[in-house]
Amino acid sequence: MSRGLAVAVGVGAGCLVGMQAPINSRLGKTVGSLQAASFSFLLGTALLLLIAAFVRGGLGSLGQVRQVPWWALAGGLLGAVYVFVALVAVRTLGASGLTAVVITGQLAISVVIDRFGLLGLAKVHVNASRIVGLVLLVAGVVLVVRK
Repeated sequence: MSRGLAVAVGVGAGCLVGMQAPINSRLGKTVGSLQAASFSFLLGTALLLLIAAFVRGGLGSLGQVRQVPWWALAGGLLGAVYVFVALVAVRTLGASGLTAVVITGQLAISVVIDRFGLLGLAKVHVNASRIVGLVLLVAGVVLVVRK
């Protein structure tokens, strides 16, 4: 995938994530927060299983899951925590406030992951511009979430 296409697809995915919390929050007001998060994951899982059944080897490659490190299995758990927290926090922060704090958290941990080469990634030098970017992002969060 080219860098430009990766940016475009990433922006599109970011738009979907920005819509996810308010949609799940609305569902949560009717059925309950944990129930809404569960339904969200159930529906997403069903769609992914359907697609996975027809691409690159189907579901048979799931048998290889035993070959990965234990921490590589935690992605779904982390996603579940995010979905639940987001659908509750969006009620207080709004979509823009939630997105601002989530992106700040994502960038902060990503800089740490890059710096130390965690979770199977190569080490990436953390330079002054990355730190300045993080500081500016935090300043932006303060401006977005303050009343």
